[in-house]
Amino acid sequence: MTTPLHGPTFSSYAPDEVSWLLQDLSDAELEAPTAERERRIQSGTAHYAESLPVEYQPDEQYRALFDAVLADTAPRLATAVGVVTELIRAERGPHPVLASLARAGTPIGILIRRWAGHVHAETWPHYTVSIVRDRGIDSAALDYLTRHHDPSSVVFVDGWTGKGAIARELTEALDAHAAAGGARFDDRLAVLADPGHCVTTYGTRDDFLVASACLNSTVSGLVSRTVLNDALIAPGEFHGAKFYAELAEVDVSNRLLDTVSDRFDAVRDAVEDGVRQVQAGDRTPTWSGWHSVEQVRERYGIASVNFVKPGVGETTRVLLRRVPWRVLVRDAEAPEHRHIRLLADARGVPVDVVPDLAYSCVGLIKELE
Repeated sequence: MTTPLHGPTFSSYAPDEVSWLLQDLSDAELEAPTAERERRIQSGTAHYAESLPVEYQPDEQYRALFDAVLADTAPRLATAVGVVTELIRAERGPHPVLASLARAGTPIGILIRRWAGHVHAETWPHYTVSIVRDRGIDSAALDYLTRHHDPSSVVFVDGWTGKGAIARELTEALDAHAAAGGARFDDRLAVLADPGHCVTTYGTRDDFLVASACLNSTVSGLVSRTVLNDALIAPGEFHGAKFYAELAEVDVSNRLLDTVSDRFDAVRDAVEDGVRQVQAGDRTPTWSGWHSVEQVRERYGIASVNFVKPGVGETTRVLLRRVPWRVLVRDAEAPEHRHIRLLADARGVPVDVVPDLAYSCVGLIKELE
């Protein structure tokens, strides 16, 4: 399958907001109990992208907290969207093609596209492509982009950086694609938040809460994370994902987009200030996030950096879809991880206060026998 998918038949997003360079695996049985799935991944008998975790559905208290978090953080989110969009325009010209990395990058790509339309009356094409750690980016999706656009105009977009694994994966995958005879794409990743200091195009380097990290598919167009399973996907076909249409009643994907978009006019001055600050500063990646993760790994005797997930977004993911061991926080009462403390309490996960932590919080995955 190499034809883009669109809402409402795939995802709850409007059809013009994003073209999914994925194939629909909604009818496939891919979910496995979290602990069983984690054990197979850690033992090396399965790759995490071959299956899906069971979609964790939080309780009413957590959903109410999401509503409060979204309202509180919408101006900051809107500002970061504006800053990164203006930087993309300044660095890549007024006619870029957005390729967001599924799925965390997808709502961010839509918001960037909305800012370009609202502020500059420009319509930027927006696609979502799959990238898988240790397996690379979807080469069929890259070939599709090459056939329809100038590869040099493509800007890859993600939500945030943790330790920088996906930024590294993107560079290596695009190099491999070019070496195999494919087109050369620009590997400069644009993100809303870069607490790992891994990229040069970002809305902020603060480790702040991007509200789309708080939930799974219900804040991402009702689409699962992406799947790369040889039993379902033939060579030359797009990677796959599922559309959870049955979760429509609890879907807040478009509410998030509209809440942030509604703040665009109010943050214009803040965006101008933010762009000036970013452009005046030293944006050279230091990969400080990766170094701090290594320190945490050594301090806690953890076998692999893959079990250390830094930052608010990554810690949330650990609690929503992995088997968490413990959570580390820099400040016991920081508002940006109220939802994390609530999830940790619900799952019986201990929370340690570590004042010298480089990130606001870090999630540690449990090593299973």
